[in-house]
Amino acid sequence: MWCLPEVVLFTVVAATSMTIVHMLDFCHKADSECQIQDIFLSGQQSRAQIINSRWNASVLNLIQNLDHFRVSNEKLKGAFPIDEVQGNAVRTVKNCIFSESSPTPLKGPLRLAAVSKDVLEGLLDLDMAVTQSEDFLLYISGGQRLPGSQPLAHRYGGHQFGYWAGQLGDGRAHLLGQYTNRKGDTWELQLKGSGKTPYSRSGDGRAVIRSSLREFLGSEAMHFLGVPTSRAASFVVSDEPVLRDQFYDGNVRAERGAVVLRLAKSWFRIGSLEILSHSGELDLLRKLLDFVIEEHFPSIKSDHSDKYLAFYSRVVNDTAHLIAQWTSVGFAHGVCNTDNFSLVSITIDYGPFGFMDSYNPGFVPNTSDDEGRYSVGRQAGVGFFNLDKLLDALRPLLTAGQQQAAERVLKGYADIYKARIHQLFKAKLGLLGDDVEDDDIIALLLQVMEDTQADFPMTFRQLSEASAPQLHNRNFTQAWALEDLSSHGLFADWLSMYLQRLSRQSHDQDATRQARMKGVNPRYVLRNWMAESAIRKAEMNDFSEVALLHRILSLPFITQSSAEEAGYAARPPRWAQRLKVSCSS
Repeated sequence: MWCLPEVVLFTVVAATSMTIVHMLDFCHKADSECQIQDIFLSGQQSRAQIINSRWNASVLNLIQNLDHFRVSNEKLKGAFPIDEVQGNAVRTVKNCIFSESSPTPLKGPLRLAAVSKDVLEGLLDLDMAVTQSEDFLLYISGGQRLPGSQPLAHRYGGHQFGYWAGQLGDGRAHLLGQYTNRKGDTWELQLKGSGKTPYSRSGDGRAVIRSSLREFLGSEAMHFLGVPTSRAASFVVSDEPVLRDQFYDGNVRAERGAVVLRLAKSWFRIGSLEILSHSGELDLLRKLLDFVIEEHFPSIKSDHSDKYLAFYSRVVNDTAHLIAQWTSVGFAHGVCNTDNFSLVSITIDYGPFGFMDSYNPGFVPNTSDDEGRYSVGRQAGVGFFNLDKLLDALRPLLTAGQQQAAERVLKGYADIYKARIHQLFKAKLGLLGDDVEDDDIIALLLQVMEDTQADFPMTFRQLSEASAPQLHNRNFTQAWALEDLSSHGLFADWLSMYLQRLSRQSHDQDATRQARMKGVNPRYVLRNWMAESAIRKAEMNDFSEVALLHRILSLPFITQSSAEEAGYAARPPRWAQRLKVSCSS
């Protein structure tokens, strides 16, 4: 029998000129295949219908003048003591959560390379017409303060690659303020790449085009895949030279500075609590915990004696679910340090991330990770490590009994993760109900995929697109990933098990099964070669592929002719195998 835990990868262990590039509309009219039936409806509107209805809605209630758009950090500044020292001078900071710090404007000319209409209209209540104004460009690049903004930089610490790194903090990010939209949702707006702060250490506070483009596209792509994540509103590039040694090999070159305006419900992370616990600032630790619970965990009663234990239990559960979702789409974060793990369990801090091409549990997108600590197959184990460090940070506020209970909660992390992974991969294979063979079917498939280096996203997608007769007849002439898979000696055994399992779903129509699977198996993910192609063009001021990718990745489950023409569902080009991504950005 195939043993799931042994086979699968889920082992737990300054104003200036402005050039605006407009975003393309979703689904070219020529995309005849961009149809609603490509998503499993299940009695509800499809993702495409929801998006189109939102984007085509009346804009009468949207803000068309930026003078009427206001943010505020008053709640954060009122809740916590602020660093007594002002300015961006690098220093060791004590007894606070935030330092006041102003962005350093990028040197022009500036260009609005990309903007997310979904974020601007859906989250920020802004009419897309505001993107035509010079004020908008200045606001989102750090050259001018948004109305009400009192920029802050967040102090946090963290374990990096397994070791305590001490004070870290927002070294190149500025929290502009909180915005509560017309739906009542509060979002924290942050610029990344906006200059030095007290936490910049030896850095220059800048980001460059390649990393900023990847963050913009990566976070938006993850959102439309259904994975909890921060969002990206805009991507601005400049001609300001920024020196970078991309692969830490002594080859320093000048790149161009860029800024991303990104959003999250909260930017607090495990390292936010760690720095306070390590510094013995327990009153402040308690204040921060109480604030996070009150703002983001309303089901936990503020006067409950076990509220910190309940908070920890939620974070353990939600982190397990998040990493399982990463795994299900083949996503490797690249730098799973505790300072990059959100307390509200969303994906944050996109750096040297990557989506797997060929299935390989040892896939490491970050060339700086020599030991493979953060390979895709080890992310679940790293999640356990990070949650253990979170428990260490909480211990001073827990009774002996609560600590023991929290340790039991942490021990249950593996079971939560395995159960969620099992559920997600059953959905990817279209399996309904429970069957004793389900673990074996999943495990054997992944073993065959690993042995044949089968493409991860397209194997599952092509299984979704293949009818039962095509599978029976092994008609894979138009399915290159399945053709690769079928070369394995055990493929016939697996296919027989799989088809027999599907046949036991007596009330499940084949077309229904295919549609259901297409709704969870994307046809397009942000592969490194696709991002690299867009980066090369963007560095030459051609942002057309950024716009194309943003449009395609906003509907990843729907076949689009423009994406097919670009080769986004084809076998990755040979040069993709030589690509490297590092922490340098």
